[in-house]
Amino acid sequence: MTTPSIQRPTTTAFFVQAAISFGLSLAALAIGIIKLPVGPWERGFLAIGLVFVVSSAFTLAKCVRDRQEVEEVTNRVDKARIDKLLIEQDVFKPGQV
Repeated sequence: MTTPSIQRPTTTAFFVQAAISFGLSLAALAIGIIKLPVGPWERGFLAIGLVFVVSSAFTLAKCVRDRQEVEEVTNRVDKARIDKLLIEQDVFKPGQV
C-alpha cells in the first residue's frame, strides 16, 4: 500500500513565473506566425495549429490532474478501510487467530 502524498500548494511566485512564461512563448510563436513570409492560407493553418496545441495541452494537464486526484481519493478510502478493520479486530478475544 502506498502512503498518500502530502500535496503542497504552489507558491505565488511559481504560478506567476509559469503564467508569464506561457504568455511569452505564446506571444513569440504568434508573432513568428504573423511575420513569417508565407501566404494567408499557410499563416491561417499555422494559427489553427497553435490554437489546437494550446487547447490540447490544457486538456492533457486537466486529465493528468484529475487522474492524480482520483488515485489520492482511492488511496485514502483504502487506508480508511484497513484502519477500520484493524480497529475492529480484537486481538485479545479468544478464538481469533
